[in-house]
Amino acid sequence: MPNIVISDTSCLILFQKINHLEILLKVYQTVITTPQIATEFNETLPSWIKIVSVKDQKYLVFLSTEVDIGEASEIALAKELDDPLVILDELKGRKLAKKLGLKVTGSLGVIHKAKELGVISAIKPILDKIGETNFRISDKILAELLLLNNES
Repeated sequence: MPNIVISDTSCLILFQKINHLEILLKVYQTVITTPQIATEFNETLPSWIKIVSVKDQKYLVFLSTEVDIGEASEIALAKELDDPLVILDELKGRKLAKKLGLKVTGSLGVIHKAKELGVISAIKPILDKIGETNFRISDKILAELLLLNNES
């Protein structure tokens, strides 16, 4: 289990929409984000999510030429920390983070980990709530996730 997890905006928004933001805390204990992501989130973050600024602003600016500023800040911060896990849903950001050697998961990976750890008893009710939002998940991914969690 990673010591530090950095969440992107889409994960925070998604879990807020489905009233399950606490899953992040229960699964990872230490969750951080950046000022840029906090601004994109545009709501008050719970006190257990710490906001940490990127030290290397030049690297942040460089990364922002490849991905949006929130993802760039998350990746830049991750490169400054010891073995973090980044939660990224956007494909372009995930590819860049992996290319830079970072450990990556997405919102659905967080839900899977929550089930694995017994934080939640079933993923289907959560996936049903997600289905009521504008978060896009392919039917194939949904089926695989349900099968992986013995809920198909």
